[in-house]
Amino acid sequence: MDYIYLHGFASSPKSAKARNISDRFTQIQTKLIIPDFNTGDFSQLTITRQLAQVAAEFSNDSTPVTLIGSSLGGLTAAHLGQQNLQVQRLVLLAPAFGFLSHWLPKLGDEEVQRWQQEKYIMVYHYGEQRSLALSYDFVTDAAQYQEKLLQRPISTLILHGKKDEVIPIKASRDFARLRPWVELVELDSDHALGNVMEEIWQAIRLFCQLP
Repeated sequence: MDYIYLHGFASSPKSAKARNISDRFTQIQTKLIIPDFNTGDFSQLTITRQLAQVAAEFSNDSTPVTLIGSSLGGLTAAHLGQQNLQVQRLVLLAPAFGFLSHWLPKLGDEEVQRWQQEKYIMVYHYGEQRSLALSYDFVTDAAQYQEKLLQRPISTLILHGKKDEVIPIKASRDFARLRPWVELVELDSDHALGNVMEEIWQAIRLFCQLP
């Protein structure tokens, strides 16, 4: 089994969550691959590019894959699981279901229209700790990745904070309700899930049957 961690939007493999989970995999002497979605050019980031980047990490010998995805990385993991039969397990941490419907209204109509006209917007990048340009292609690309397409019955664990201020827990509840193969664990936390990393690790360990 190969294990791959997908970090969130405007984040990096050095995020607190990625480092925490990586350290725990190291402790049990299990390899965890963490692709950097900022590689190349963040301004040209799309979900399609992320899907291709993760798929390129898969072994050629059809070794089964477990994907652990955070936020937009969780959404990417879910779509990769739909597309690729090598993916046999998903762990989704506050997955960004309905990402555009939560994010664009916060920007406001005027800002979104300006972004469409000018092609680029500055977004704060938590990994770089500065604002970086992002192409409007990100939005047009993301619009095609709808949750209703995710129908492959793949063993899935979702861990989502009840106080999530970025992606409301209702998004995960709605997703799990229609898919009996999905287990949803609701945690007393926000989008960062920083205060429940021990609970998350124990859940991952049990679900993935790790040592």
